[in-house]
Amino acid sequence: MDKKKVASFKKNLSEEKVRLEKELREIEVGNLNQSQSVTSGENSYEDHFADSGTATFERERDLSLDRNARDILARVRQALDRIENGTYGICTHCGKEIDLARLEALPYADLCIVCKKKEEGW
Repeated sequence: MDKKKVASFKKNLSEEKVRLEKELREIEVGNLNQSQSVTSGENSYEDHFADSGTATFERERDLSLDRNARDILARVRQALDRIENGTYGICTHCGKEIDLARLEALPYADLCIVCKKKEEGW
């Protein structure tokens, strides 16, 4: 892969890293605000069951978003590390080059499509 293309991937991955870090901070602030409202008594026993269900759903959604963002952020950081050590675009399993179209669709991919299919049991 040429240096210009790698630089483009690095730029996009760096921007994605910043976006994900911001998203995680926003989720954490939201969770902190929810926790404070619960401990301050805003959600009393008299609250309607639907309100309680909505709050539970929102907490579960936020936890899911948090887990997903952390997973993708870790993958983005690993991809940036691979760029720095010169192994970006190389399958971590078989050592073959990852198809450019796959990297354009999923810039933090670390497996070629063949190895990914094997991993998923296709």
